[in-house]
Amino acid sequence: MSHLKSTSQKITLTAALLGASFSIMAADLDMSVDSNDLAIKGYDPVAYFDSKGPVKGTSEFTATYKNAIYQFVSSENRDQFRADPQAYAPQYGGYCAFGVAMGKKFETDPQAWKIEDGKLYLNLDKSVQKRWLENTQEFIQDADNNWTTIKTVEAYKL
Repeated sequence: MSHLKSTSQKITLTAALLGASFSIMAADLDMSVDSNDLAIKGYDPVAYFDSKGPVKGTSEFTATYKNAIYQFVSSENRDQFRADPQAYAPQYGGYCAFGVAMGKKFETDPQAWKIEDGKLYLNLDKSVQKRWLENTQEFIQDADNNWTTIKTVEAYKL
């Protein structure tokens, strides 16, 4: 009987430790990621800032920022990102800039993007991007104000 109790305790402890390790590894609430904690659907954030524009990275070159995994097309891009992730990571954790301006968190299309004042902004899709481009500075100001309030709130609660 004591052997069963001991085994049961070991299983419970193992499950608790596994659960804790998974929660530690999960991306921060202020990051838009897929179920594998992959950011920007695997697109290389550094590539947006050069003539390539949006380019899918590979699992060969990765870096982690705020517990989100970013992929890159090269070790050079990965190393640039590691040196200054805030310079390359999309604003608002990769959530839709227009959505954040409205107080919401929406997923994004990596092809709906713009570099504004040296920062990467992503939007839900190209139709939302078109609307966002009509008054970018005002939407950025609204999004910046909203982000401080909503960044740690789960998207479905907004």
